[in-house]
Amino acid sequence: MPEVLAAESAQPLCNAVDLVEGGLAIPFDVVYAGQTCRAFAVRFEGQPQAYLNRCSHVAMELDWQPNQVFDDSGQWLLCASHGAAYHPDTGECAGGPCRGGLVKINLSEHHGVVFWQPTYNLKPIAF
Repeated sequence: MPEVLAAESAQPLCNAVDLVEGGLAIPFDVVYAGQTCRAFAVRFEGQPQAYLNRCSHVAMELDWQPNQVFDDSGQWLLCASHGAAYHPDTGECAGGPCRGGLVKINLSEHHGVVFWQPTYNLKPIAF
């Protein structure tokens, strides 16, 4: 499991009400392993979840339309390019041409705000 930095380094992401169950993803940028990458947050079964927006089959973003990463049923995260499906709560491969799972980003929700937690290889964009 990746080393987590101090709790005070949690990064505000969005208001909790912005993450609608099975709705549009909230995009954000992170530095992962030294590269700037797009990530997304969604709400599934009441819990906020976040991942790098990078299919494990081919490093392409999942969105089939801007910020739409759920399939029609709202039960799977689906790569629009090759049909790889992922469990929204774990990022694990559920079917299709996956090579492992999505890179999970730890979230927390406090006082109506969702935060993401940097780790040793996942950092905020420096301004």
